[in-house]
Amino acid sequence: MELREFFTLHPKAAIAFSGGVDSAFLLYAALKCGADVTAYYVNSAFQPDFELRDAERLARELGADMRIIPLDILSDAQICENPPERCYFCKQRIMAAICSRAEEDGYDLVLDGTNASDDAGDRPGMRALRERGIVSPLRECGLTKPEIRALSKQAGLFTFDKPAYACLATRIPAGEEISAEKLGKIQQAEDSLFEMGFADFRARLRGQEALLQFTQEELPRARREFKEIEGRLSGLFSAVRLDDKGRKKAL
Repeated sequence: MELREFFTLHPKAAIAFSGGVDSAFLLYAALKCGADVTAYYVNSAFQPDFELRDAERLARELGADMRIIPLDILSDAQICENPPERCYFCKQRIMAAICSRAEEDGYDLVLDGTNASDDAGDRPGMRALRERGIVSPLRECGLTKPEIRALSKQAGLFTFDKPAYACLATRIPAGEEISAEKLGKIQQAEDSLFEMGFADFRARLRGQEALLQFTQEELPRARREFKEIEGRLSGLFSAVRLDDKGRKKAL
């Protein structure tokens, strides 16, 4: 099946929208196909500020309707305890919020940006999507992440080369309590690294310290400029360490 055929069969839908590569292209494709769609962005303490800015920018550039749903994710003790299945519980809350608002707005179908490169066996929260009846057109149409990036570039979407970005809660080890203070420090640290021009990294919390992970492409520069990095982040953590292994670049 191709996306045009999908939206011919499903001409009205809500889209779970994060401002990332996949949901951005899905929103673009839906509008190009003439579908009646609205984008729903869930804004919580787990999403950094730049994700909301990107989502708003893309919706504005596409002329798309976008709804921002505030969600107090830290009020959920089960999620804050950060168990191994935290992503599942979090996805449940997010999708419940979107489905509820979408239903109020007259949508009975909710779509998300899961693609054909995402392995259903290891994707956190995939079970929550199935339980909620969320449909993934990119996956159903066999579109892989590289294909989506290429099509996004052709379409002129600024998200085409945006690095994959997991939520801030993933920076805290499983089993360690999640708090607003910890998330705030992580976001400040990553904002500082963005300001320095780094693009694909993680600032992971290890006790009172930060472990910085860069891709192999950015690791040499991080080594050269580590003193500056250390100085910028010194007020946030007791120590700042660099992971010399580097992190694998996500698709």
